[in-house]
Amino acid sequence: MKKALIFWGGWDGHEPEKVAKRFKGILEKNGYEVEVSDTLECLDDLEKLMALDLIVPCWTGGDLSNERVHRVSKAVANGVGMAGCHGGMCDAFRQNTEWQFITGGQWVSHPGGDGVNYIVNVARNSSPLTEGIEDFPVCSEQYYLHVDPSIEVLATTRFPVETYYHAANKPVDMPVVWTKYWGNGRVFYNSLGHHDDVFDNSPNAQVLMERGMLWAGEGKEYAVKNNLDTSKYDSNKKMY
Repeated sequence: MKKALIFWGGWDGHEPEKVAKRFKGILEKNGYEVEVSDTLECLDDLEKLMALDLIVPCWTGGDLSNERVHRVSKAVANGVGMAGCHGGMCDAFRQNTEWQFITGGQWVSHPGGDGVNYIVNVARNSSPLTEGIEDFPVCSEQYYLHVDPSIEVLATTRFPVETYYHAANKPVDMPVVWTKYWGNGRVFYNSLGHHDDVFDNSPNAQVLMERGMLWAGEGKEYAVKNNLDTSKYDSNKKMY
């Protein structure tokens, strides 16, 4: 049985406990054994993290020590997947750039705040994560992020919708859903999910999360079956 760790906390406005409960139900439906933690102490045991198949952060803001992010980094690099949504993953631990490097992006603004009506444009590609999903409307926060140029973009949204200082620039298609790799680990992110009910109001957002979590959680098994070595990614240089 695959094992997942969901840890939630930080700013309550993103309803992390509710979102964690939703994701727990999705994973258990798919045969996962799921541990849920409301403390960052769950990141203190490297051996335990390495035994997981998937890590799901639901923690907006907060501070993450270099020691803890190093453990997460090593576990993911060795094949443990990571998947998350909205501020729970890409507005977590703003001061820790290594976290941002792993996740592939960092929230910087949501012009217009909550209640903005916009369209999520699903990329027309061969990814099984988006198969059969058409463009869909969302009424929520529209995330503007700074993103890693190496991410594989699966969905975008057009800015600007709301007028703000950024509107002086050309229109841009901002990534909403993406994947990337960290060593042998698979990383999935979905910027939707300001509140838990976003997944009810826009069901495709939940379909994408379910597919993304399952995809990320398959990386460790794939790495083992294909004898993928992590040593080539190791560095003797200290990152901190």
